[in-house]
Amino acid sequence: MSLVGLVGLGAMGAGMAGSLRRAGHTVHVYDVRPEAAQAFAAQGGVACATLAELGAACDVVISVVVNAEQTEQVLWGADGQGGVARAMKPGSTFVMCSTVAPQRSIAWEQALNDMGLHYLDAPISGGAARAASGEMTMMTAGKPEAHVRVETYLQAMAGKVYKLGSQAGNGSKVKIINQLLAGVHIAAAAEAMALGLREGVDAAELYEVITHSAGNSWMFENRMAHVLAGDYTPLSAVDIFVKDLGLVLDTARGSKFPLPLASTAHQMFMQASSAGHGREDDSAVIKIFPGIQLP
Repeated sequence: MSLVGLVGLGAMGAGMAGSLRRAGHTVHVYDVRPEAAQAFAAQGGVACATLAELGAACDVVISVVVNAEQTEQVLWGADGQGGVARAMKPGSTFVMCSTVAPQRSIAWEQALNDMGLHYLDAPISGGAARAASGEMTMMTAGKPEAHVRVETYLQAMAGKVYKLGSQAGNGSKVKIINQLLAGVHIAAAAEAMALGLREGVDAAELYEVITHSAGNSWMFENRMAHVLAGDYTPLSAVDIFVKDLGLVLDTARGSKFPLPLASTAHQMFMQASSAGHGREDDSAVIKIFPGIQLP
C-alpha cells in the first residue's frame, strides 16, 4: 500500500490532511510550524521533522503551500538542499495544489519527470470548510500514469476532480481563471456593501435581501458574512488576491489580452494591502472605501 504525505497545514492543507485521515490513510505531514504537524500527529498521523524525511517516506507527496516560491522550497529546499524531490523514490508522485503561473507548473513536471518522478498539476478551490469536509474542487492536469497513482487520494480530498489534459499547465490555467472571477466577485461584493452602508441601509437587512436575489454570488454570501461579523481572520488573505490577480494579469499580458475588471479589482486589493490590511481576510478590501461605518 502506498503512503501519502502532505506539506502545508494551513487553512486548506489541514482540512485536506484530515480528509485523508478520515478515509483511512496514514498521513505523513510537514509544516514550517512544527507544532502544527505535532498537533495533527497527536490525532492520528505522522509528523516529519524535515521535507526530506517526508519525501523519503512517501510514494505520493501533496504540496499545499501559498505560492510558487514556497513550492520551489518544498521541492528543492530553501537553499537547493533538503527538499522532497531528491529524497523521493523513483516512480513516486508529486501533487502541486498551489495557484501558480502555468509555465512554472509545466517546468516542474519536466524537471521531476527527468528524475523519474511523476507530477500532477492540481490547484484547488472551495475554501477551508469544503477542504475540511472533503468536498472541495481539484483542477488536475498531468500524464495518465500520474493520475492513476493518486486517484484514491484525490477522491478522499475532493468532491469534484476535473481532469483537464494529459500534461501540466491546464489545471493552473483554469485555476487562474477561477481566481479572476473570485477576485472580481469579492471586490464587487465589497463595493456593493460599502454603497449600502454609505446610503444608510442596515447591513444585515441588505445581506438578507441580496442573498435571496439575483445579485447574489457565492463570494457575496460567504465574504460579506465576515464583514457583518466584523471578523477578518484570514482564511484567505487580501495578499492572496494581490498575488493571484497579479498572475491573472501576467498571463493575459503574454497574449496582449485586455482584462479591465480584473485590473480594477487588483488595484483594490493592492490599495487594501498598502493600507495595512494585507494579512487580513480578503473581505477587508471593503476597508478601502471612505466615509462608511463597518459593523
